Amino acid sequence: MSLVVSWIGVDTHGTASAYIAGDSRISWNKSAHFDYGRKVYASKQYPELLGYCGDVLFPSIVVSQVFEMIDRNVLINEKHTCKQKYEIVKNKILSSFKSYPTDVAGITQDQFQFIYITKETILKKPKFEAYLMDWKKGRGWRGKEVALPNKSSILYTLGSGSIEYTENYKRYEEGPTHGTSRAVFHCFCDTLSHIRDPNCGGAPQIVGIYRKPESSAIDFGVIYKNNRYFLGKNIEKASYLNNIEWRNRLFEICDGLTKKPKPGVARQPDILKRD
Repeated sequence: MSLVVSWIGVDTHGTASAYIAGDSRISWNKSAHFDYGRKVYASKQYPELLGYCGDVLFPSIVVSQVFEMIDRNVLINEKHTCKQKYEIVKNKILSSFKSYPTDVAGITQDQFQFIYITKETILKKPKFEAYLMDWKKGRGWRGKEVALPNKSSILYTLGSGSIEYTENYKRYEEGPTHGTSRAVFHCFCDTLSHIRDPNCGGAPQIVGIYRKPESSAIDFGVIYKNNRYFLGKNIEKASYLNNIEWRNRLFEICDGLTKKPKPGVARQPDILKRD
C-alpha cells in the first residue's frame, strides 16, 4: 500500500497553498519492495495535483497519460472550473479502467484511491477544490468533494500507513506548530522515518500549488536523510539542481547544491520529531 497525505495552507486571505506528499515504496505481498515508485503528480501547465495509493500498475500508467494530456493542452483549459476539471479527469480515468482486466488474479489489488486537488485560474481570488476518487472490488467506483478546512490542516490521508500517521499527528495537533502547514509535513517525515508498516518506505515526495494567479503546480525536490530525492528517486550532485524548488524534512526552502536552507529563509524546527 502507501502513505499519502494531502493538506492545505491557510492565511488571513484564505487558502494559500495545497500539497500532496507520498512515500515511495511499491511492495508485493510483503515479500519484496521497490523504494523508487512515483505516487504524486503535478501538472507543468496548470494548477493540478494528484496522489494515489493501493494498486500501482493501473494508476501509474493512466495518471501519467492523463497528466501528459493536461500538459499538452488537449484535456483542460484555463476557463474550466474546478468541478469541470475534476469531471474531465475522473471520466478519463474511468474510461481507461473499462478496458482494464480487473478479473485477472494478481492484476490489481482490491482497492485504490486518488486524491485530486485543483485551482480555478479565471477568478480574481483563486479557488481551490479537492476530490476523492476510489475503486473497490465488488463495489466499483465512487467519488466525492473533500471539504476544505478553514485553517492549515490535513485534507485527507490515504493508504495502509494512514493509521500510524493519524495517531502520530495527534502529538502535532497539540504541539507548538499546530495549525500550520509545516506541522503536517513534519509529522509525515517523522511517521515515515519510524513507520512499522512494511508496505511504506523510501523517501518523501511532494507536489504543491500556490495561490499566485496563473501559476502551475510544482514538483518539489526533497532533502531527506542528507540525500536529494525528486519524485522518490535519488539525485546526485549536479550544477543544475536548482532548476527545481527544494524542501527539507522541516519544510524549509533549501539550496539543491548545498542541501542547506537558503540564506534568509524562515527556520522551522520540529521539536516533536523522534530520533
